[in-house]
Amino acid sequence: MDLSSPQLVLPVAVLLVPFFYFFIKYKRSQSLFLPVKWPIVGILPAILANLNNAHDYITLVLSASSRNFKVHGPLATSMQFFFTSDPRNVRHIFTSNHAKLPTTYPKGEEFAEAFDIMRGSFFTVDGEPCRRHRAKIQSILSNPRVLALIACSCRDKVESGLLPFLARMADAGAPFDMQLLNTRYAFDVTATPVFGADPGLLPPAMPPLHVTDAMDTVMEVPFLRHAMPAFSWKVMRRLLGIGPERRLAAAKTVLREFVAKMMEMGRKQQVVAHGGVGVVRKQEDDDDEEAPLLNIQSSCIDDPDYGGEVLHATLINYLVAGRDTVGTGLSWLWYSIATNPSVLLRIRWELEPTASRKAGTKNKSGPDAMVTFAPEETKELVYLHAAVFEALRLHPPAPIERKTALGDDTLPSGHEVRAGDTILISLYAMARMESVWGGDCREYRPERWLSVSRTTGASCSTCLPTSSWPSARGPGVASARTSG
Repeated sequence: MDLSSPQLVLPVAVLLVPFFYFFIKYKRSQSLFLPVKWPIVGILPAILANLNNAHDYITLVLSASSRNFKVHGPLATSMQFFFTSDPRNVRHIFTSNHAKLPTTYPKGEEFAEAFDIMRGSFFTVDGEPCRRHRAKIQSILSNPRVLALIACSCRDKVESGLLPFLARMADAGAPFDMQLLNTRYAFDVTATPVFGADPGLLPPAMPPLHVTDAMDTVMEVPFLRHAMPAFSWKVMRRLLGIGPERRLAAAKTVLREFVAKMMEMGRKQQVVAHGGVGVVRKQEDDDDEEAPLLNIQSSCIDDPDYGGEVLHATLINYLVAGRDTVGTGLSWLWYSIATNPSVLLRIRWELEPTASRKAGTKNKSGPDAMVTFAPEETKELVYLHAAVFEALRLHPPAPIERKTALGDDTLPSGHEVRAGDTILISLYAMARMESVWGGDCREYRPERWLSVSRTTGASCSTCLPTSSWPSARGPGVASARTSG
């Protein structure tokens, strides 16, 4: 056929008109960073192309769209997402609407389905069950015996595991993976107060990290589930058993077996601690100063709210929350301090009086001369606290939060969301908004968290800049804030 035939001109023109219209309407000249909204698939190609750099890509998109961006899912789906890094919207969603029940912005059923291994735990429930769970968590984590176990575990792991290992690496001049070491430390100091038994992932044992690899998978795959229509990953899970869903199924098995093993170890150690009596002492025995240190498992085991699978889901929730927040937070804190020598000098100056006093009582050399600090000795170290806050600002352990709109609402930014919309709150992007934190928003600068004495001009306390930091996030706030 002659392609230059006049008979082809009209059909070709008819086919080209919609494409010209599309490119005119959605031309990228409006911003280099806004994703193209393609016919049928929407912005799914842009999401998939940037999965390995998702948080930085979301930051670019939100910066180019005044901190708020709404997008529809692929054709034939009802998916509609609203991305925001606007502090006004964040406070409205996290704080204002939690004053009433039911909340306007629950996590939603899809969230619980995506994180099904923790279904029924405080991570996935909403409304009154969420409040009830969190009240119990606060009660457990404020118990002096639980706090004593956490402090004891942290001190023992630092003195017997971290410091000797770091001393050996320094003497040998050998490189090592600091993030991996922090992950092992975080897992041990989380699992010990959860089960009352030590998994022993730190030196000198250093066993394979199969369980932590499984935990990575059970958090990564649900993130992918959020990026695709629910029916697609459910088909992969139920009918085909392929791709990420196959990895997730294997990871769940590893994690559940580990939890069952640690629960049994904890029960045995609790029985031994009670002189061989085959019962687990309950929380009512807290007034007994001779009682063994309480753990989270023993606090929940007879509670009707934690029956069956909910207990396992809750213990997994504690493990994931503790390991991810402590391990990730410590890694970024060490990196930030190491790349900012002036910050290191100020922290050492602040620690020096206590360190000198404690070192003078040791009269030892080598790893044994290293000084550790009790929690009460660091409470007044304002610059150290500011350094931690700043690391968490730039690198939040939970960089993105997901909510579902229960009803139609108008946000403080003026944007409207409808019932069923998925709200994605990027705390990572919010930390990198010049309109929120100023021109130095990407810099690691602990000084932004310090208040200055009017009389001496010296930094006197850490303070939260509440106008730009949603520190009080309603029932979603981390329950273990004060236990570290």
